[in-house]
Amino acid sequence: MRKAFVLCCSIALLGTPGAAGAQDWTKSKWGPDDEIGAANYMTPDLVVKAASLVKTGKTYALGIPVDTKTPAYPPRSFKITIVQPGQAGIDGLGPNKATYNDDIIDTWVGIGSQLDGLGHLGVAHVYYNGNKLADFADPTGLKKLGIEKVPPMVTRGVLLDMAAYYNTDIVKEGTAFNVKEIDEVAKKQGVEIRQGDVVIFHTGWLSLIGKDDKRYSAGEPGLGVEGAKYLTSKGVVAIGADTWALEVLPFEGKTVFEVHQILLAMNGTYILENMDTAELAKDKGYEFLFVLGQPRWRGGVQSMINPIAIR
Repeated sequence: MRKAFVLCCSIALLGTPGAAGAQDWTKSKWGPDDEIGAANYMTPDLVVKAASLVKTGKTYALGIPVDTKTPAYPPRSFKITIVQPGQAGIDGLGPNKATYNDDIIDTWVGIGSQLDGLGHLGVAHVYYNGNKLADFADPTGLKKLGIEKVPPMVTRGVLLDMAAYYNTDIVKEGTAFNVKEIDEVAKKQGVEIRQGDVVIFHTGWLSLIGKDDKRYSAGEPGLGVEGAKYLTSKGVVAIGADTWALEVLPFEGKTVFEVHQILLAMNGTYILENMDTAELAKDKGYEFLFVLGQPRWRGGVQSMINPIAIR
């Protein structure tokens, strides 16, 4: 487990532009000033169509609860402290004795269910739309590609149940989802992946948390390089899974986080990690209204999230 994490953490091992793609990916189709990438595919018309998918009104929280024991990519950690400011030694504030609790959170943002912004991962220090690290990164917050720039995601969601496809509760680590697998699952479920969609894979991997954290953290099934290129060619807004990194681990080749590079840096396609898809898969909710409004931390790289699927 530690080996895999150390390998993945090393910036020196990040892929080069040639490894991840030979085309000039540094120029966005939406112009030199674009900072929202594939979110441009979402239009008012698509939102209206997506809203029409709601038939039962049943909602599904796709985010997981987070605490100090939640497995996280090293060295990330989480801590919450509950305090009662100004209330020590008294019965309460004012004649009505009002009392209250506040909370202080000391945490890395990339823990639990999360949205990877376009400033999260690049190629040799070059990020989405050709933004160079030295020009936009700052310890006080990103000057471009901040998580606050991501517009509300309200669109059609598609669940691809890979556990059902492989006839298992938990898909084996190292299993890559590429064109063949994606097309066969979509056909089996009777769904079509369209421009503007959010596509989420169900693998059963999240069920390992609290039961086998070591296995959960050491690898995972996930999106392959070919599959990433395929889905971005369809114009999806975001791709997610019930895994901690979305892409397959161990990696398919010698590259490191190449799927992240293809999605975030090269296509502006967002990544959703640790999505709680169990109930949605159980109900065969393969098509739904997807709603996400992330915390808008100015200059942030990622956000903890709790997207909602509505059927």
